[in-house]
Amino acid sequence: MPALVEEGRAKINLTLKVVGRRVDGFHDLESVVAFADCADRLSLEPGSALALTMTGPLADACGDTSDNLVLKAARLLGERVADLKVGHFTLEKVLPVAAGIGGGSADAAAALRLLARLNELALDDKRIMEVALKTGADVPVCVASRACDMTGVGEGLLPLDLPKLPCVMVNPRVPVATKDVFNALGLRNGELLIGATDVMMQAPSWPDSGHAIDGWIEALARGSNDLEAPAARIEPVISEVLSALRAASAVRLVRMSGSGATCFAIFETDTDARAAGEKLRADHAGWWVHAGTLS
Repeated sequence: MPALVEEGRAKINLTLKVVGRRVDGFHDLESVVAFADCADRLSLEPGSALALTMTGPLADACGDTSDNLVLKAARLLGERVADLKVGHFTLEKVLPVAAGIGGGSADAAAALRLLARLNELALDDKRIMEVALKTGADVPVCVASRACDMTGVGEGLLPLDLPKLPCVMVNPRVPVATKDVFNALGLRNGELLIGATDVMMQAPSWPDSGHAIDGWIEALARGSNDLEAPAARIEPVISEVLSALRAASAVRLVRMSGSGATCFAIFETDTDARAAGEKLRADHAGWWVHAGTLS
Protein backbone atom coordinates (compact mmCIF):
# COMPACT_ATOMS: atom_id res chain seq x y z
CA MET A 1 0.00 0.00 0.00
CA PRO A 2 1.47 3.42 -0.94
CA ALA A 3 2.17 6.00 1.72
CA LEU A 4 -0.71 8.21 2.81
CA VAL A 5 -0.07 11.96 3.05
CA GLU A 6 -1.65 14.82 5.01
CA GLU A 7 -0.72 18.44 5.69
CA GLY A 8 -0.46 20.00 9.14
CA ARG A 9 -1.54 23.58 8.40
CA ALA A 10 -0.38 26.41 10.65
CA LYS A 11 -3.07 27.66 13.05
CA ILE A 12 -3.52 31.37 13.74
CA ASN A 13 -5.44 32.78 16.71
CA LEU A 14 -7.09 35.87 15.24
CA THR A 15 -8.42 36.65 18.72
CA LEU A 16 -7.70 34.99 22.06
CA LYS A 17 -9.63 35.79 25.23
CA VAL A 18 -8.66 34.08 28.47
CA VAL A 19 -11.91 33.66 30.40
CA GLY A 20 -10.27 32.23 33.50
CA ARG A 21 -8.41 29.34 35.05
CA ARG A 22 -10.38 26.30 36.11
CA VAL A 23 -9.95 24.55 39.44
CA ASP A 24 -8.07 21.76 37.63
CA GLY A 25 -5.47 24.28 36.43
CA PHE A 26 -6.52 24.40 32.77
CA HIS A 27 -7.48 27.73 31.22
CA ASP A 28 -10.86 28.40 29.59
CA LEU A 29 -10.44 30.35 26.36
CA GLU A 30 -12.51 31.90 23.59
CA SER A 31 -10.60 32.24 20.32
CA VAL A 32 -11.28 32.79 16.64
CA VAL A 33 -8.96 30.36 14.87
CA ALA A 34 -8.00 30.39 11.20
CA PHE A 35 -5.56 28.30 9.18
CA ALA A 36 -2.74 29.43 6.93
CA ASP A 37 -1.58 28.17 3.55
CA CYS A 38 1.74 26.98 4.97
CA ALA A 39 2.07 23.54 6.51
CA ASP A 40 4.20 20.65 7.70
CA ARG A 41 3.86 17.47 5.61
CA LEU A 42 3.17 14.14 7.30
CA SER A 43 3.19 10.79 5.51
CA LEU A 44 2.33 7.33 6.82
CA GLU A 45 3.69 4.13 5.32
CA PRO A 46 1.56 1.28 6.72
CA GLY A 47 3.49 -1.32 8.68
CA SER A 48 3.52 -3.47 11.78
CA ALA A 49 5.46 -1.06 14.00
CA LEU A 50 4.75 2.53 15.03
CA ALA A 51 7.70 4.81 14.22
CA LEU A 52 8.49 8.41 13.31
CA THR A 53 11.27 9.96 11.21
CA MET A 54 11.86 13.72 11.20
CA THR A 55 13.01 15.57 8.08
CA GLY A 56 12.88 19.14 6.81
CA PRO A 57 14.69 22.39 7.64
CA LEU A 58 13.34 22.62 11.21
CA ALA A 59 13.48 18.94 12.18
CA ASP A 60 16.30 19.52 14.66
CA ALA A 61 14.18 22.01 16.62
CA CYS A 62 11.58 19.36 17.47
CA GLY A 63 13.59 17.68 20.23
CA ASP A 64 13.31 14.01 21.16
CA THR A 65 11.22 12.08 18.64
CA SER A 66 9.73 9.91 21.41
CA ASP A 67 8.01 13.00 22.86
CA ASN A 68 6.49 14.07 19.55
CA LEU A 69 2.72 14.65 19.54
CA VAL A 70 2.37 12.51 16.39
CA LEU A 71 3.39 9.43 18.36
CA LYS A 72 1.41 10.50 21.43
CA ALA A 73 -1.79 10.78 19.39
CA ALA A 74 -1.17 7.44 17.67
CA ARG A 75 -0.53 5.64 20.98
CA LEU A 76 -3.62 7.14 22.60
CA LEU A 77 -5.75 6.07 19.65
CA GLY A 78 -4.26 2.58 19.86
CA GLU A 79 -5.48 2.36 23.45
CA ARG A 80 -9.04 2.98 22.25
CA VAL A 81 -9.21 1.16 18.91
CA ALA A 82 -8.58 -2.58 18.97
CA ASP A 83 -5.98 -3.80 16.48
CA LEU A 84 -5.31 -0.29 15.21
CA LYS A 85 -3.32 -0.35 11.96
CA VAL A 86 -0.24 1.85 12.27
CA GLY A 87 3.06 2.28 10.44
CA HIS A 88 6.03 4.55 9.87
CA PHE A 89 5.34 8.30 9.95
CA THR A 90 7.66 10.74 8.21
CA LEU A 91 7.28 14.39 9.24
CA GLU A 92 8.71 17.12 7.03
CA LYS A 93 9.01 20.00 9.48
CA VAL A 94 8.90 23.49 7.98
CA LEU A 95 6.86 25.42 10.59
CA PRO A 96 8.61 27.05 13.56
CA VAL A 97 8.46 25.16 16.87
CA ALA A 98 6.94 26.63 20.08
CA ALA A 99 5.69 29.48 17.93
CA GLY A 100 2.03 29.94 18.81
CA ILE A 101 0.82 28.53 15.47
CA GLY A 102 -0.03 25.03 16.65
CA GLY A 103 2.63 23.25 14.60
CA GLY A 104 2.85 20.23 16.87
CA SER A 105 -0.92 20.15 17.28
CA ALA A 106 -1.42 20.33 13.52
CA ASP A 107 1.02 17.44 13.08
CA ALA A 108 -0.85 15.35 15.68
CA ALA A 109 -4.15 16.15 13.96
CA ALA A 110 -2.66 15.11 10.63
CA ALA A 111 -1.58 11.82 12.23
CA LEU A 112 -5.15 11.22 13.43
CA ARG A 113 -6.51 11.91 9.94
CA LEU A 114 -4.00 9.46 8.44
CA LEU A 115 -4.84 6.76 10.98
CA ALA A 116 -8.55 7.37 10.42
CA ARG A 117 -8.06 6.83 6.68
CA LEU A 118 -5.96 3.72 7.21
CA ASN A 119 -8.45 2.22 9.67
CA GLU A 120 -11.62 3.44 7.94
CA LEU A 121 -12.69 5.58 10.90
CA ALA A 122 -14.86 8.67 10.58
CA LEU A 123 -13.19 11.89 11.69
CA ASP A 124 -16.14 12.60 13.98
CA ASP A 125 -15.67 9.23 15.70
CA LYS A 126 -15.81 10.03 19.41
CA ARG A 127 -12.54 8.16 19.94
CA ILE A 128 -10.76 10.43 17.45
CA MET A 129 -12.02 13.57 19.15
CA GLU A 130 -11.33 12.19 22.63
CA VAL A 131 -7.72 11.48 21.65
CA ALA A 132 -7.40 14.87 19.97
CA LEU A 133 -8.37 16.73 23.15
CA LYS A 134 -6.22 14.49 25.33
CA THR A 135 -3.22 15.12 23.06
CA GLY A 136 -3.49 18.91 23.29
CA ALA A 137 -5.97 21.79 23.47
CA ASP A 138 -5.31 22.89 19.87
CA VAL A 139 -5.52 19.41 18.34
CA PRO A 140 -9.36 19.19 18.01
CA VAL A 141 -9.58 22.38 15.95
CA CYS A 142 -6.66 21.22 13.82
CA VAL A 143 -8.37 17.92 12.95
CA ALA A 144 -10.76 19.70 10.56
CA SER A 145 -8.32 22.60 9.94
CA ARG A 146 -11.10 25.06 9.22
CA ALA A 147 -11.94 28.43 10.74
CA CYS A 148 -13.76 28.10 14.06
CA ASP A 149 -14.73 29.94 17.18
CA MET A 150 -13.01 27.76 19.78
CA THR A 151 -14.12 27.77 23.41
CA GLY A 152 -13.40 26.02 26.70
CA VAL A 153 -10.14 24.08 26.66
CA GLY A 154 -10.48 23.37 22.95
CA GLU A 155 -13.56 21.17 23.00
CA GLY A 156 -16.09 23.78 21.86
CA LEU A 157 -15.85 24.33 18.09
CA LEU A 158 -18.25 26.55 16.13
CA PRO A 159 -17.38 26.63 12.39
CA LEU A 160 -17.07 30.10 10.86
CA ASP A 161 -17.40 31.16 7.21
CA LEU A 162 -14.22 33.21 7.07
CA PRO A 163 -13.21 34.82 3.76
CA LYS A 164 -9.64 34.43 2.55
CA LEU A 165 -7.58 37.01 4.42
CA PRO A 166 -4.28 38.15 2.86
CA CYS A 167 -1.69 37.97 5.61
CA VAL A 168 1.94 37.99 6.61
CA MET A 169 3.16 35.76 9.43
CA VAL A 170 6.45 36.50 11.18
CA ASN A 171 8.39 34.49 13.74
CA PRO A 172 11.69 35.87 15.09
CA ARG A 173 12.98 32.27 15.50
CA VAL A 174 12.72 32.53 19.28
CA PRO A 175 10.74 29.70 20.91
CA VAL A 176 8.23 30.63 23.61
CA ALA A 177 6.88 27.95 25.95
CA THR A 178 3.10 28.12 26.31
CA LYS A 179 3.34 27.08 29.95
CA ASP A 180 5.63 30.03 30.73
CA VAL A 181 3.22 32.51 29.14
CA PHE A 182 0.21 31.23 31.06
CA ASN A 183 2.28 31.29 34.27
CA ALA A 184 3.16 34.92 33.52
CA LEU A 185 -0.56 35.66 33.19
CA GLY A 186 -0.70 34.84 36.88
CA LEU A 187 -4.19 33.39 37.34
CA ARG A 188 -4.87 31.18 40.34
CA ASN A 189 -6.89 27.98 40.04
CA GLY A 190 -10.59 28.90 39.96
CA GLU A 191 -9.90 32.58 39.16
CA LEU A 192 -11.81 34.42 36.42
CA LEU A 193 -9.93 37.00 34.38
CA ILE A 194 -13.18 38.76 33.48
CA GLY A 195 -16.43 39.36 35.32
CA ALA A 196 -19.25 36.85 35.07
CA THR A 197 -21.43 39.44 33.33
CA ASP A 198 -18.77 40.38 30.78
CA VAL A 199 -20.03 40.31 27.20
CA MET A 200 -17.32 37.82 26.21
CA MET A 201 -18.91 35.28 28.53
CA GLN A 202 -21.92 35.31 26.21
CA ALA A 203 -22.01 33.56 22.84
CA PRO A 204 -19.85 35.72 20.55
CA SER A 205 -21.30 37.05 17.31
CA TRP A 206 -19.26 36.99 14.12
CA PRO A 207 -20.09 38.09 10.55
CA ASP A 208 -22.47 35.91 8.57
CA SER A 209 -21.63 33.82 5.52
CA GLY A 210 -20.36 35.82 2.56
CA HIS A 211 -19.37 38.87 4.62
CA ALA A 212 -16.57 40.96 3.10
CA ILE A 213 -13.07 41.30 4.52
CA ASP A 214 -13.84 44.77 5.94
CA GLY A 215 -16.61 43.40 8.14
CA TRP A 216 -14.36 40.69 9.50
CA ILE A 217 -11.47 43.05 10.17
CA GLU A 218 -13.82 45.40 12.01
CA ALA A 219 -15.15 42.52 14.13
CA LEU A 220 -11.70 41.09 14.84
CA ALA A 221 -10.34 44.52 15.77
CA ARG A 222 -12.77 44.60 18.69
CA GLY A 223 -10.95 41.59 20.16
CA SER A 224 -7.41 41.09 21.36
CA ASN A 225 -4.93 38.43 22.44
CA ASP A 226 -4.73 38.32 26.24
CA LEU A 227 -1.43 36.43 26.04
CA GLU A 228 0.32 39.10 23.99
CA ALA A 229 1.46 41.24 26.93
CA PRO A 230 2.80 38.40 29.12
CA ALA A 231 4.52 36.81 26.12
CA ALA A 232 6.21 40.12 25.24
CA ARG A 233 7.48 40.41 28.81
CA ILE A 234 9.10 36.99 28.45
CA GLU A 235 10.48 37.68 24.95
CA PRO A 236 10.67 41.44 24.21
CA VAL A 237 11.48 40.71 20.55
CA ILE A 238 7.72 40.08 20.12
CA SER A 239 7.15 43.82 20.52
CA GLU A 240 9.77 44.42 17.82
CA VAL A 241 7.96 42.06 15.46
CA LEU A 242 4.61 43.73 16.13
CA SER A 243 6.13 47.17 15.48
CA ALA A 244 7.65 46.00 12.20
CA LEU A 245 4.30 44.64 11.05
CA ARG A 246 2.43 47.79 12.06
CA ALA A 247 4.87 49.83 9.97
CA ALA A 248 3.99 47.87 6.81
CA SER A 249 2.16 49.67 4.04
CA ALA A 250 -1.60 49.05 3.76
CA VAL A 251 -1.75 46.91 6.91
CA ARG A 252 -5.22 46.50 8.43
CA LEU A 253 -4.75 44.46 11.61
CA VAL A 254 -1.70 43.30 13.58
CA ARG A 255 -1.66 40.82 16.46
CA MET A 256 0.27 37.98 18.07
CA SER A 257 -0.98 34.41 17.58
CA GLY A 258 -1.48 32.01 20.47
CA SER A 259 1.23 32.26 23.09
CA GLY A 260 3.74 33.64 20.57
CA ALA A 261 6.21 34.45 19.30
CA THR A 262 4.61 34.36 15.83
CA CYS A 263 2.75 37.54 14.95
CA PHE A 264 0.57 38.26 11.93
CA ALA A 265 -0.75 41.15 9.89
CA ILE A 266 -3.87 41.19 7.72
CA PHE A 267 -3.94 43.21 4.50
CA GLU A 268 -6.59 44.28 2.01
CA THR A 269 -5.00 42.52 -0.98
CA ASP A 270 -2.60 39.68 -1.77
CA THR A 271 -0.32 42.18 -3.51
CA ASP A 272 -0.02 44.25 -0.32
CA ALA A 273 0.76 41.13 1.72
CA ARG A 274 3.44 39.92 -0.70
CA ALA A 275 5.09 43.35 -0.80
CA ALA A 276 5.14 43.54 3.00
CA GLY A 277 6.59 40.03 3.23
CA GLU A 278 9.39 40.87 0.81
CA LYS A 279 10.33 43.99 2.76
CA LEU A 280 10.31 42.17 6.09
CA ARG A 281 12.59 39.43 4.69
CA ALA A 282 14.98 42.07 3.40
CA ASP A 283 14.99 44.06 6.65
CA HIS A 284 15.12 41.05 9.03
CA ALA A 285 17.06 38.24 7.39
CA GLY A 286 17.00 36.13 10.55
CA TRP A 287 13.22 36.06 10.88
CA TRP A 288 10.85 33.42 9.49
CA VAL A 289 8.39 35.21 7.20
CA HIS A 290 5.44 33.79 5.28
CA ALA A 291 3.17 35.84 3.03
CA GLY A 292 -0.05 34.08 2.05
CA THR A 293 -3.67 33.76 3.12
CA LEU A 294 -5.71 32.71 6.13
CA SER A 295 -9.04 30.94 5.80
